[in-house]
Order: sequence, then structure tokens, then C-alpha cells
Amino acid sequence: MKRNLLAIAIPALLVAAGANASIEVWNKDGNKVDFYGRVKAANNITDRGQVGEGDDTSARLGMSGQTQITDSVTGYGRWEYEAKAGKDSHNEVRYAFAGLNFGDFGSFDYGRNDGVLKAITAYTDVLPQFGGDAANNEWNVLSARTKAVATYRNNNFFGLTDDVSFALQYADNGDNSNTLDRFKSDLDNDVSVSREAYGVNAQWRIFDTGLTAGAGYAQSTSSDHRHNTWTAGLKYDNYNLYLAANYFQSKLKNRTISVFDDQGVEEGSGVSNIKIKGIELVAQYGFDLEVGRLTPSLAYVQHKGKVDSFHDEEDYDVRYGSKNSPLAKYVSVGATYDLNKNFSAIVEYKFNLLDRKDIGAEENTKVQRDRHANKPGTKDVLGVGLIYQF
Repeated sequence: MKRNLLAIAIPALLVAAGANASIEVWNKDGNKVDFYGRVKAANNITDRGQVGEGDDTSARLGMSGQTQITDSVTGYGRWEYEAKAGKDSHNEVRYAFAGLNFGDFGSFDYGRNDGVLKAITAYTDVLPQFGGDAANNEWNVLSARTKAVATYRNNNFFGLTDDVSFALQYADNGDNSNTLDRFKSDLDNDVSVSREAYGVNAQWRIFDTGLTAGAGYAQSTSSDHRHNTWTAGLKYDNYNLYLAANYFQSKLKNRTISVFDDQGVEEGSGVSNIKIKGIELVAQYGFDLEVGRLTPSLAYVQHKGKVDSFHDEEDYDVRYGSKNSPLAKYVSVGATYDLNKNFSAIVEYKFNLLDRKDIGAEENTKVQRDRHANKPGTKDVLGVGLIYQF
């Protein structure tokens, strides 16, 4: 493949993106390269001062390729980049990995990829604008996109059945970049702390019923504490109807945290055990119209955090007892209108059920104008947008 040919062909094909789901820029002698992309122009309308309010416009560009090495071995790679265009704009390499596929013996790849639990939490990560709370947060292990992970996948149980699949994963540098385990050292003592993580998932497509059941477990360990997450999910996708449910639980043992009063003054710090439980439910139904397809969506999301056995760091006497508070709690009503496979319009209204005293309200507040007023993190949100993809 000559570089000057690609220098001319790729930009021209990107500009001339038509009705295809992706652009095939090369397919010859067992080598194949595809480009794909998305432009999302969206806005979250809510009380000013809430996290995520305002412009949510972004653009993505990605490529995937494969090469036939032998009759039974294929090499592959994927790269995807996203640029945010809103007020708090930032750029991110979403995926960058390469690997080998050995047919019935599975595949192995390394790089920046989805955490192994995201295959299960993705069951309910299908809302028009919001959702994805179980995956894209700092509470769970190997649930978000993760750097430096080695992943083994087998999608047909060694060729015995296409209905059973599983995956094994190892992260050598600390799980997903936004987790509670993300710190690579003790900031007070500047001591290096290992953050190795391990995970596994398994899924079963239950015959021809349209049902799929999945479960997964992941754990991150270090010299000072252990963090683990397990999740289970069920989805039904058949006859234009989509139903999904997810449950997860995370435990973080011997975590050092601080407690603050209403004025923001630290009351003390200590060692605690944190437990987080969550449930997500989604129902969608697609209607084929004369032009395009309309898919209404209804969802309920609730995640709760509990701090047990909070001890003082000095003498380890119980000082604060247990605390239990919602991290996320809302009902979502929305719809996606696919005019065709390349262009969509989305609308979603999030009925925020958080109370101002909840931990989630504090985390969801960007600007608190009055300490006695309800936090903006308790307000409802309306999301609207247009999406072009190829």
C-alpha cells in the first residue's frame, strides 16, 4: 500500500461519505481498512451550575483494519479519537489496540480498550442522550474504557456453540483512568502503589428467544486496599422490543477518605469500607415510519453508596458510623428518530430524583451559589441533539 495513494484517497473518501455505515478505503490481498465517524450536535438544558449542563457537541473519527496472516490467523487493530467542542472541550483517544484472532481459539489484543465489565453494563447504556452510569463512573473496576489492558475473548466457546461467549482481562497500570483506584501513589508519602486489575465476563444467548444473560467480576488490588466489582445483566431484543436490566455491586476496602461539614470544613479523616449498589432498567420499542424509524425510550437508574465502619486514622475507634446515600437516581423518558442509518434526532428528559443532601447531588453540582439553597445537582435535564454518522 503506497503512502501517496492513501494521502489522496482517505481525505477524498472522508469528504464524500455517503449512505454507507463506514468507508472501506482498502480491501486487497487479505488486507482491509475501514474508516468511520460521528458528529453529534447536542445541548443539555438545565439549571446553570449543574455538571454537564449546556453544549455537548462532539466529533469522533476512527479506523479499523485487519490482515490475513494464515488461513486461521488474522491480525487486527482499531483506533478512535474524539474531540469535544463544548465550553469545557477536551480531546480523548477512546480506543487504540491491536491483536490477533485465532478463529475458534479466540482472540488476544492489547492497548486502550473497553473494560471487561462494560460488555454487561452496555445492556442498559442505550439511552438517547444520557445513561451509561454503571460504566462511565469512578465507582466500578474495569467498567469504563481502560488503558494498557490485555484481553482474551472467545465468542463461540471454542467452536462448540455461537450462543456462549466469555472474556478474560488484565490491566497492568491501574484499571480505568477515572476510577477511585486511579492514583498511582500515596500522595502524602509519595510511595508507589501497584494498581493491577483482573476481570472476567460470560454471556449466554438463550437459544432463539431473544434473551441474553451476562455476568462479570473484576478486582483491583494494591498494598493498601482492595477494590472489586461484580455485575449481572439480562436483555431481550426481538420483534422491535428491547428490554434490559443491570445490577452491580462494588466494594472498596480500607479506603482513606475525609468527612466535611455543611460549611466545607473537614471534620476528620479515616479508613472506611465503601459499598456501592446499583440497578438500571430500560424499555424501548421501535416503530417503522414512512420516513425513518422512531424509538421511544423509558429508563430507571438508581445507584447507592454506603460507608461502613468509618474509623479514625489515629486510634481506629469508630467515629462516624455508617452513611448511606444515593449517587444517581432518575427516571428518563426520551426518543430517537432515525431518519436513515446516517442521520438521527434525539430528545430525552431526565427526571432527577436526587435530594439536596445526597452524595450524588454534591457530585453533580458544579457551582453552588447559596449553601442554603437546593443544589443544582438535583435539577431535571432536557437533552436534545442531532447526530450524523458514517
